[in-house]
Amino acid sequence: MIMPGRAICVKILLFLGSCQIGREGLASAPELREQPKKMAIVGGGIGGSAAAYFLRQEFGAGVKIDVFEAGTVGGRLATHDIGGGEFEVGGSIIHPLNLHMKHFVDRLGLQPRDDVTSKMAIFDGKELSFEESNWFIINFLRMLWRYGLNFIRMHMWVESVLDKFMRIYQYQQYGYSFSSVDRLLHAMGGDSFLALANQTLEEVMLAEGFSQSFLNDIVAPVTRVNYGQSVRIHGFVGAVALAGASSGLWAVDGGNKRVCTGLLSHSKAQVISARVTAITFKNRHSKNGPYEVNYMDQSGPAHSVYDIVIVASPLHQGMSDITFTGFSPPIPSHFPGRYHQTVSTLVHGRLNVSYLGSSENPADFRFSDVLTTDHKGLGIHSLSSLDPVSIPKGYVPPPASEKKVWKVFSPQPLAEELLKQMFLEWDDVSESRWLAYPSYSTPHRRTPPFVLHDHLYYLNAIEWSASAMEMSAISARNLALLAHNRWHGQEAKINQEDLHTRLRGEL
Repeated sequence: MIMPGRAICVKILLFLGSCQIGREGLASAPELREQPKKMAIVGGGIGGSAAAYFLRQEFGAGVKIDVFEAGTVGGRLATHDIGGGEFEVGGSIIHPLNLHMKHFVDRLGLQPRDDVTSKMAIFDGKELSFEESNWFIINFLRMLWRYGLNFIRMHMWVESVLDKFMRIYQYQQYGYSFSSVDRLLHAMGGDSFLALANQTLEEVMLAEGFSQSFLNDIVAPVTRVNYGQSVRIHGFVGAVALAGASSGLWAVDGGNKRVCTGLLSHSKAQVISARVTAITFKNRHSKNGPYEVNYMDQSGPAHSVYDIVIVASPLHQGMSDITFTGFSPPIPSHFPGRYHQTVSTLVHGRLNVSYLGSSENPADFRFSDVLTTDHKGLGIHSLSSLDPVSIPKGYVPPPASEKKVWKVFSPQPLAEELLKQMFLEWDDVSESRWLAYPSYSTPHRRTPPFVLHDHLYYLNAIEWSASAMEMSAISARNLALLAHNRWHGQEAKINQEDLHTRLRGEL
């Protein structure tokens, strides 16, 4: 398991200490212009709800914030009722170093979900090629015997990436913002982070001396469960995937989507249940705001005007039909690239452990997470037994010999024949088809911009570096700061990477 190093712990303490100083400790800000009156956010997922929270934080109580959501608040954070309980079907895990998500949960008075002991195994298409033990020393010795020091070195490599990643929190604490994804990545990790985005994870790790067998047997199963893709994803998102296999992962009691509803309520944003069809630039000097947002609700077409607009929904083929009019140069309705489909199937049934090549008595089969290698013809990416989003007192996960809820990730909907191979019986099946994250490839294509126009921003550009709850929250914080800095002409807070030098001079 990946354990955060002492250097990261020290960095967190320094960050938390700096929170007590805040931006008031910096040199006085220049004279600010009048605050905007109305802002719009398109999308009510974790990115849009976090943007509402941070915009309120930056611009104060006087501004009106409207959030347009055509579906359900939470977006790709969602739950489903099956088998008499409620279970996560969307984004499921939060890393212990995700400081924005930790802050949201604390600020909203939510609680982490009670931890339930779990064990992991890896399926190679024929049998379980690796089975996690209850004993750390046994797992360590098995890895050492098979792969030498590869496992330890992977932990150290991921830790070094996380150490640089943590820099963004200090930048944001002091009000610094970045106008592009590449500039934000460079502020975190310099040229090394940009290089990661331009090489496959496989190329990066082989160059670092990892063995091909280690990549095939251990790393690929992690990228498949987290992003539904192989080790040929780019190196930065690969590092994020591997961080998502660490210890200490957690979730929100009652479902991760509660963060979204809580942030929108806390920000006092008005949620408009409508589909945005167009955003039009009307007049730079318009008294009521230069951006007209056209939308369709239950009553029919309508529109409203805003000073600042943040699009917090993917602008890609199959994901959006928003048109942009009146802009020069023109803004495309769809940016290059496509989103990768992952099918999440919840099954309330009894597992056929022999499908996994196991001869173990189902009552003794205690693996809760089964990852898979990149085996040709294997129809699933992972198989996990689920615990409810609220853990009852005295809860004990039922064994595989009993009916329970399983989640299957697969590239395509599960065929009836495959279901029959995997499960001895079932009484309920629920399928969700997610365009959950981009299809990552190299060389690193030019990411969409954060800034679409003067005060029109695109939050989901961050997903092309990595898609995760915390990445969306970081992007939301960045755009709230960027919108504030650009609105008030605070250019010294935009695209500056000399934070430590400036702090020494200003504190």
